[in-house]
Amino acid sequence: MPEHMTDRPDLRADCEQCFGLCCVALPFSASADFAVDKAAGKPCSNLGTDHRCGIHATLRDQGFNGCTVYDCFGAGQKVSRLTFGGRDWRTGPREDAQRMFDVFPVVRQLHELLWYLTEALALPAARSLRAELRAALDETEALTRRSAEDLGSLDVAAHRQEVNVLLLRTSELARAGIGGKKKNRRGADLMGARLKGADLRGANLRGAYLIAADLSGADLRGADLIGADLRDADLTDADLTGAFFLTQPQVNAARGGLGTRLPASVTRPAHWTALL
Repeated sequence: MPEHMTDRPDLRADCEQCFGLCCVALPFSASADFAVDKAAGKPCSNLGTDHRCGIHATLRDQGFNGCTVYDCFGAGQKVSRLTFGGRDWRTGPREDAQRMFDVFPVVRQLHELLWYLTEALALPAARSLRAELRAALDETEALTRRSAEDLGSLDVAAHRQEVNVLLLRTSELARAGIGGKKKNRRGADLMGARLKGADLRGANLRGAYLIAADLSGADLRGADLIGADLRDADLTDADLTGAFFLTQPQVNAARGGLGTRLPASVTRPAHWTALL
């Protein structure tokens, strides 16, 4: 793991320090990702009183693929232990529980921004932006430490927009020194696209829909993948070395193998081996 990420263990989920917030606060609908419907604020039927998932080892087999690709970027433990001081939603007042469920998605968004800003600070090409990136990171970190009341009224969308402008400038600098045609596929509909062996070095794939796309053997070195939807995308033998703003949930949602080359900021999902 790169040093800039190992220095931020708070940006990786620590379920032992969380009250199972993702299993309660978030809603999901019966689909290919979830076997049942669940309303926001209602505990999943698989969640035990110890806040552990009763079917964690067999989630995929039992139709809960969506759970296996989710990551809170450490927001769960932040809300559980810091924002609410270790007060369990099961034992506290109902209004406290609801406030916790409302705050969790907000902090999750802020922690995702912290992930991107931490990575941006480590990019050599973004050296000229480091002061601005550091200021944005410090401001975002400070927001995560606000009270539950303040977080509940925070305009997180506006803050995301401000940070995104800075991340886009970072992306332009990082991709400028990379070979390839630097294709601009920002927000493109590439669902099911046949991109096997494609030269996507330094491409702008921000927010691109790559659901079930064939990216096997594709060259994605130095590509900007922020927000790209990689659900069921085939990354077999693809080279994502140096690709940036790629998150673990995106990788978890894709398909790949031992030949897939990943940036050091993410790990190879265990279920990829099972697909071989």
